[in-house]
Amino acid sequence: MMNTPNIAKTDILNAFNFRHATKEFDPTKTISDEDMKFILETAHLSPSSFGFEPWHFIVVQDKELRELLKPVAWGAPLKLDTASHFVLGLSMKAPMVKHDADYIMHMMKDVKQLPQEVIDIYSTFYREFQERDFDLDTDKKLFDWSSKQTYIALGNMMTAAALTGIDSCPIEGFHQEKAEALLKEKFGVDTDKYGLSFMTAFGYRKADPEFGKSRRNFEDIVTFK
Repeated sequence: MMNTPNIAKTDILNAFNFRHATKEFDPTKTISDEDMKFILETAHLSPSSFGFEPWHFIVVQDKELRELLKPVAWGAPLKLDTASHFVLGLSMKAPMVKHDADYIMHMMKDVKQLPQEVIDIYSTFYREFQERDFDLDTDKKLFDWSSKQTYIALGNMMTAAALTGIDSCPIEGFHQEKAEALLKEKFGVDTDKYGLSFMTAFGYRKADPEFGKSRRNFEDIVTFK
């Protein structure tokens, strides 16, 4: 039996208050290999719809590749220059996640190692989910669904980083078509199978944020019935 986590609620809330979208990092500070592996492992262990893990993460440490990203990512140049680690979050496109895709069968048969009778039931549920429940009838809708799963991993990585005193910044400030063309040409990404959902910078803040965290009132976003 696995041990039940015993983390103080105040420590978790302190981490959420500590976390902010860090605009500039201290370039003299580097995240240790152990800490970065821990952050990435929380992505690895993240939940996804049907447990199909429709994601891939590229950690961009090569300075030349970071420079190539700048012209296609208007929200990233300062982070690319100063972040200790820079992660690209890729999500699977329709050929990978459609209900009859080879990858889906691989996940059920080889990764989950489900018996055939369970695979048959699972396949029916997944097909009905796509065709009836969520109306995922276009390539764009399927990619958006995959991106939703990949964002779960993003949230977990940023929370894990904050819990260990590491800063982060999620980035959507990029031109998707141009960025994916670059990933195909220079990063070896098969863009027929994967699209870019987000970029994320990790490191240590150069300075504390100028303003405190602002949020709507709790009562404005939660309703109990």
